[in-house]
Amino acid sequence: MRCLVLILISCLTLVAAKPPVYVMLWFDTEDYIQPAADDAALRIAQELERRGVRATFKVVGEKARVLEKRGRYDVLRALSHHDIGYHSNYHSIQPTPALYLNDMGWLEGAAEFQRREESGGRDILRLFGVLPSCYGQPGSSWGPQTYPALLRMGIPVYLDEGSHVGIDDQVFWFGGMLNVFHMGRYTIRPDLDDTTRLAPTLERFDRAVEELQTRGGGVISTYYHPTEFVTAKFWDAVNFTHGANPDRNEWRLPPLRTQEDSEKRFRVLLQYVEHAKRLEGVQFITARELPQLYKSAHVAGADRGRLAAHLASRQTFMVLDGISFSAADMLLALLGMESRYVDGPSEIGRTTYSEPAIERPAFEQAKAGAVSFIRVNGRLPAEVWIGSRTLAVTDFAATVAGDDGSSPSVSVRKGNPEMEKYIATDPVRSFNWVIHPEGFAAGHLLDLARLQAWTLKPALLR
Repeated sequence: MRCLVLILISCLTLVAAKPPVYVMLWFDTEDYIQPAADDAALRIAQELERRGVRATFKVVGEKARVLEKRGRYDVLRALSHHDIGYHSNYHSIQPTPALYLNDMGWLEGAAEFQRREESGGRDILRLFGVLPSCYGQPGSSWGPQTYPALLRMGIPVYLDEGSHVGIDDQVFWFGGMLNVFHMGRYTIRPDLDDTTRLAPTLERFDRAVEELQTRGGGVISTYYHPTEFVTAKFWDAVNFTHGANPDRNEWRLPPLRTQEDSEKRFRVLLQYVEHAKRLEGVQFITARELPQLYKSAHVAGADRGRLAAHLASRQTFMVLDGISFSAADMLLALLGMESRYVDGPSEIGRTTYSEPAIERPAFEQAKAGAVSFIRVNGRLPAEVWIGSRTLAVTDFAATVAGDDGSSPSVSVRKGNPEMEKYIATDPVRSFNWVIHPEGFAAGHLLDLARLQAWTLKPALLR
């Protein structure tokens, strides 16, 4: 009888437990010019540790090297008690990632990003003893070619904020990586300048927690920069505005805040953290823990009929029976391929095939060619050959999905790449950052991102 009561109590406890809400607290640790920023990072790391909270410190490669040169092993040790991510090799020294990627294609850009940025990641490993758990771009200097390079560098999570790509203000898969990005209403940052706004922000935090709990759980993203607690202007805005690139001996120190102002800012951060800790069901997590909380990107055992019906009408992600499928996942399944991650196409394909149907033998040959291309290259083809003519991959996917598998000919369907609506369309606003040259526009990067929207899908908690 006693055992029965204990089991009943345990069951009721599980039923009553609120779905988890995870707070990702992260710091872009980047200012390698102002030494006071070192002390700010040290203090934040120690204050959070005293409160039992682990954050993710995304460290710039040059910042880590400068800490070593300055002998600030106390800072390196303190940050090591938290999670360590990566925030580019030099951050604001020109050219920044979006600038050098904007004239490059998919494969060339990925190779160039790795060439420029990998050494900083190696220095993070050397000085902190761990591979970076995540990466996030400097400012708004984002580019889709970073994703294959980051995966080759062993980095599984993209953690930052921006408007370039996102789904419903929550965690998603894109480019084979978990993304905490474009979090919208679930990006919560108490104002460090105006303490009167703290109470309303905490109320907003509470509402966000309640919303996410009704949805079955989710993530709130909060970020700062250690330097903004002690400097009145950002270090890079003082030196690298609008494409400026002065010699190192010409760099100027950013002005410092008063001691009183700095203390006020530290208090705001810690009051926010302490408030979040008190809420039931709220837990601080790091980027390194994130992949353990979300289901794998690989899928299997799908209802092919329902996948086909979806992909025939529109090429975008779907959630089916608790599994999240990207458009690429669905196409591979319908082609009879094993579940695996593949990139989207590297360029825009063309449809030159003009007839309303394809004879069965020619279509089967085209499918076999597509499968071979995907297996060899690890990405979708831009277009698939039907004899001497082509179907753009969107039209090919819709046609495959609409095929009954037995008719002597296959009706050609026009693709509907609905997934592209999750990619930003403004090439100026999306890349607006004081460090970029004035009027910088990166429409090419958004075009490439739309091609990679084949990989886009919601991330589902385990």
